[in-house]
Amino acid sequence: MLSVTCSDSQSFSYMKHYDAIVIGAGQAGTPLCRKLAESGLKTALIEKRWVGGTCVNDGCSPTKAMVASAKAAWSARHNETLGVHVGGITVDLDEILHRKSSIVQLMRGNSEKRIRDTAGLDLIYGTARFSGQKEITVSLKDGGTETLTADKFFLNTGLQPVIPDIEGIQSIPYLTSTTIMELSEIPEHLLILGSGYIALEFGQMFARFGSKVTLIEPAERILKKEDEDIAGEIVKILAQEDIEILTNTKAVRFSQSGHIIGVALQTGDIKSQRSCTHVLVAAGRKPQLKEFGLEIAGIETDAKGYIKVNAQLETSVEGIYALGDIKGGPAFTHVSYDDYRLIIQHVVEKKPISTADRLIPYCMFIDPQLGRVGMTEQEAREKGLDIKVAVLKNDSVARAIETGDERGMMKAIVDAQTGQILGAAVLAEQGGEIVTILQMAMMGGVTYDRILNGVFAHPTYAESLNNLFMTLEA
Repeated sequence: MLSVTCSDSQSFSYMKHYDAIVIGAGQAGTPLCRKLAESGLKTALIEKRWVGGTCVNDGCSPTKAMVASAKAAWSARHNETLGVHVGGITVDLDEILHRKSSIVQLMRGNSEKRIRDTAGLDLIYGTARFSGQKEITVSLKDGGTETLTADKFFLNTGLQPVIPDIEGIQSIPYLTSTTIMELSEIPEHLLILGSGYIALEFGQMFARFGSKVTLIEPAERILKKEDEDIAGEIVKILAQEDIEILTNTKAVRFSQSGHIIGVALQTGDIKSQRSCTHVLVAAGRKPQLKEFGLEIAGIETDAKGYIKVNAQLETSVEGIYALGDIKGGPAFTHVSYDDYRLIIQHVVEKKPISTADRLIPYCMFIDPQLGRVGMTEQEAREKGLDIKVAVLKNDSVARAIETGDERGMMKAIVDAQTGQILGAAVLAEQGGEIVTILQMAMMGGVTYDRILNGVFAHPTYAESLNNLFMTLEA
């Protein structure tokens, strides 16, 4: 069905029917729309900004490109301990941003080209809103509107930063995880609200670029979902780089005089005043569902505003699915991509699928990296499980000693009766890669003693897994 209406003002409105409509070109939406079209479904992809979503445009790819620059600056200074003297270190933010932008443009451009080259797939730039249960009205980026209907909808609209309600915050030029990557200068003093992944990655990055960095955390410690010994080790690592972390502390008021931003802090009953040049808000993220018309479509959300889905990723409306961050749960790119994989199996290949008991790893790209999978020790003990805990500090790892970077530790949680690995944390150089070995062991049911007695190449970080599990035999 296609209808066209035209008013005297020459504002055009179209109505068109599709087999499938994907809203949001993130890490699920981008491959999903192509695969749906390739399966023979007439498909539309609606994107209000850029193809690639947060990951490609202002998340994983650009931040990790900048993290690499920060690591290079740290390595250049640290190399003196290895007997290599390189002289003065200069950080050129313009060159760093140019490299970052080039990577983004390459990835975004390649993704958009693949979409446009896919037969049976329409890419529409605009903002979508439900105007019926399976009908959307799109405010087109270049003007006008389109009304589209479909048999199936797939929502992949992602999250956006939460801006806390603090007195004066709207009167200062605060930064978010998106806007901080467009700064034209390195902050003299960067104050960060929060101490999660975004806060720690940007905090260490800009400290290495030359900023004084202060993190404000309302809780009694950072990373409350991680084990206390892991979080404590990260605090020590950041302290070595003169990053200030204020726990049990809240920002209660902001003000500005010239280029200086004042912040009133409260730590328990103690009030204090700090000043900085830049403020990064890294206090969490929320669904991008404002004015999306979910209620018109009959799509239910939970108390936090996330879309409710079942184990097949279907919402409360049959034929409408939610993928990625907007359905709640771990907000990682690889989760979004796995949602796409499951949807294709369910919708196209007609296979039974479920998100239940999905083993989800993650990596925090501070340096050294924190790779994580499965249960933490605190989670296992809260569940009353009979466990053994293996811990190995990196100053006992041959590879770490040889490369001159002994920061961090490795940790694994093991079922005391079966020997199965329940979870692991690797805070080390390439920690994300090392923890993947343990994830594969968990996926394959490989018990810790088989790794303990395995033969790994020497000297590698992976070889240290022998020694990690040897601590359980002592």
